[in-house]
Amino acid sequence: MKRVLVTGGAGFIGGHLVERLLVEGYEVSVIDDLSTGRLSKIPRQVEFFHGSVLDKELVASAIANVDACIHLAAIASVLRCNGELVSSHEVNATGFLCLLEVISRSNSLVPVVYASSAAVYGANETIPLHEGLRTEPISPYGVDKMSCELHARAAYEVYGISSFGFRFFNVYGKGQDPTSPYSGVITKFAERIRRGEKVSIYGDGEQTRDFVFVGDIVECIVAALRKDAKGANVLNICTGQKVTVNELARLITSIVGAKHDVEHVAGMAGEVRHSVGDPKKLLDQLGCRASTSLREGLRTYLG
Repeated sequence: MKRVLVTGGAGFIGGHLVERLLVEGYEVSVIDDLSTGRLSKIPRQVEFFHGSVLDKELVASAIANVDACIHLAAIASVLRCNGELVSSHEVNATGFLCLLEVISRSNSLVPVVYASSAAVYGANETIPLHEGLRTEPISPYGVDKMSCELHARAAYEVYGISSFGFRFFNVYGKGQDPTSPYSGVITKFAERIRRGEKVSIYGDGEQTRDFVFVGDIVECIVAALRKDAKGANVLNICTGQKVTVNELARLITSIVGAKHDVEHVAGMAGEVRHSVGDPKKLLDQLGCRASTSLREGLRTYLG
């Protein structure tokens, strides 16, 4: 039986992942400051460390005797990162560095699986987006995630710490807080459509996204844990299927069975026009991909 540390394990993706790891027979520890996560998502058999990934003493205590670390702790809102440059950078970039430093000084160089983002591609106009492309982030959040990838590469070259960095595309599923201003677009749309409220769409709504069901994210992370790979690996987790925001609103409406009005508002600074990924490298290296269709995932989520 292996023991795994999950940072951000009380959050949206972390909560799903912890449940799956326990089913798979792993012993699990969690670090979370509960700024957006919920203590109710932490099962009783999980060892819980309440605090920040910036606390190196806490991280050192939590990482002792584990076989791997999955790093999900982050401020994952592009909007919030735009408005809080320093504090979001501290969590998203410096927090990852703290983790790497603690591992580098430990007796065991445990491998790391961490959340990067499709935001690192920025306004790259090549579609689908694949890992061999030049990264051109245009948002502070994307820049912070790009720095994590660069530091992961340096950590392997300098210390021998192996890693998998997953470039998450637009993740959705049960467990996202619909009352949070930082929730994903699907959560916001679904809540407003159910209430018969007007849906706000940035710009003309023809921007495209690659929506990934949270269960597929979890499957790929577990696959990475089973893979004894060396180096600083970076992979997309995406479906490879593009959907416009307008199409998304119509699809949610058809599933929920409610009418809605749409208002188009000014576009958000740092928003990418088109973001659709290429899943080939993930399939080749780990034998998995985000295979849940948007309609199937939405039916599971909204049902």
